[in-house]
Amino acid sequence: MQSRNKIFDDISQLMTNAMGMAHGARSEAENAMKSMMDRWLADRDFVTREEFDAVRAMAQKAREENEALKARIDALETK
Repeated sequence: MQSRNKIFDDISQLMTNAMGMAHGARSEAENAMKSMMDRWLADRDFVTREEFDAVRAMAQKAREENEALKARIDALETK
């Protein structure tokens, strides 16, 4: 009976080690994929959200100024 428990203990230890290795391999694969994606994105020269929002705000302000100037020109032409 004692040898049977030892076999089960050994199998249990082997399975535990295998699960630990699988978890480690998964973590390593995730880190490698994240690193590859980060490099790929960096090479694409994408803008950050903050830069995009700043340019959008500048464009909106320019549109508003253009509309105001157009209204002034229209008012001058009608006189």
